[in-house]
Amino acid sequence: MCYSRNMQVKIFGLRGCFFGIANMILVKRMREALYSALLLQDISFFDNETVGDLTSRLGSDCQQVSRVIGNDLNLILRNAVQGSGALIYLLILSWPLGLCTLIICSTLAAVMLIYGMYQKKAAKLTQEFTASANQVAQETFSLMRTVRIYGTETLELERYNLWLEKLASISLRQSAAYGFWNLSFNTLYHSTQVIAVLVGGTFILGGHITAEKLTKFILYSEWLIYSTWWVGDNLSSLMQSIGASEKVFQLMDLLPSDQFTSKGLKLQRLVGQIEFVNISFYYPSRAAIPVLQHVNLSVHPGQMVAIVGLSGSGKSTLVNLLLRLYEPTNGQILIDGFPLRELDIKWLRERIGYVGQEPKLFRMDISSNIRYGCTRDISQKDVEWAAKQAYAHDFITNLPNGYETLVDDDLLSGGQKQRIAIARAILRDPAILILDEATSALDAESEHNIKGVLHAIRSDLTTKRTVIVIAHRLSTIQAADRIVVMNGGQIIEMGSHSELLHHDGLYARLTRRQADAVA
Repeated sequence: MCYSRNMQVKIFGLRGCFFGIANMILVKRMREALYSALLLQDISFFDNETVGDLTSRLGSDCQQVSRVIGNDLNLILRNAVQGSGALIYLLILSWPLGLCTLIICSTLAAVMLIYGMYQKKAAKLTQEFTASANQVAQETFSLMRTVRIYGTETLELERYNLWLEKLASISLRQSAAYGFWNLSFNTLYHSTQVIAVLVGGTFILGGHITAEKLTKFILYSEWLIYSTWWVGDNLSSLMQSIGASEKVFQLMDLLPSDQFTSKGLKLQRLVGQIEFVNISFYYPSRAAIPVLQHVNLSVHPGQMVAIVGLSGSGKSTLVNLLLRLYEPTNGQILIDGFPLRELDIKWLRERIGYVGQEPKLFRMDISSNIRYGCTRDISQKDVEWAAKQAYAHDFITNLPNGYETLVDDDLLSGGQKQRIAIARAILRDPAILILDEATSALDAESEHNIKGVLHAIRSDLTTKRTVIVIAHRLSTIQAADRIVVMNGGQIIEMGSHSELLHHDGLYARLTRRQADAVA
């Protein structure tokens, strides 16, 4: 009998440890599967979802969903019925034995206090690692266009898994501690039965209680305590899990974007001929508002074409369609004569350099930021060359750790971040270079230097690139081969700088307006 009871105690402890480890593995796999599914969605998906909501699903909601596995509704119902019956019956039994039960419960509370102090420390570490993991996820989702264009979904998944491994290590130690506590709990609890027999035996000899009542008291007190413990522990977490599970599993069941599942053409060489043929577009969330209307534009290999216009005229949307972040509502885009939809989009993006309107850098060292998304082998010498081309080398070397300096929002100015982003695009040696208002955050001196970069790119006969520049500062694009003027989602003017000034249309008015502002 004693050997059987000891074996039961050990089994209870091991069972708690193993279930904790299984739960840790479940949470890790759920988060990894959910994160992978989210990374492979279309950009339009992220237009409709908030970053905070997605990171919440990855964090606390996945943790809550995992508890559903351990919270069997049948177990909760059974223990609720058992506890109610035991409570009613114990009320009519001896109160002195109830006092002994209170002493035992106080001892158990002390054990739980020690365990709780350890769990508090472990929970603090878990919170810190979870916050770091959520920071990586939030950063990736907020920079999703950069991730998609540079094809670094796998890299971001590895960065996120690094913090998951640390969380798994903490969870493993928590599971081991839970197993030890559970073993101690059961050992101490079942030892109370021995005490109950001894105290109850003296009561039996004194005629205060019968042996039958003592046996019933031991049995029903055990039922009551265990039933209350299970019901109270699981019912609250179950109700939280119900709300979290539906959305999490919906997100996990999302199919990847067609861009990741379809295999397109890979040309032997990307020349850089671009044609927009009768392009119209509106965003799915704003179907009643056309963004582009019947746009026709040809960009020849090696040309530098600038696109200008008022805010909201469709300049950046045209570039987003070229990068295939969205699909045209009507019309098609041709690359070297091939429809964009038929090309392997990952192959194409590897040959496009892109610098967006706002400087977007990751929380990693500057050298890694410049290397970001480049698939070929890159040396530090190549990184420094690209930085020099973007006029970023001097300020980088003046930082405390040079190229190994960790990027921080407060460390670099907007212009410095912009030049690092330009260096990242140049390092890819792209056949097509897109600068979407890339000079917007530069000061006058840096703007002058970037003009030199554009001039060098245009005049370099060995690496002839097609360059598309979207510019707010018209002084940066006066040397472009062609300037395209857009308004209301349509092309209204096209020509060289001098031709458009002579035409005296919108471009001429914008040029005079900026000149007056400078004066």
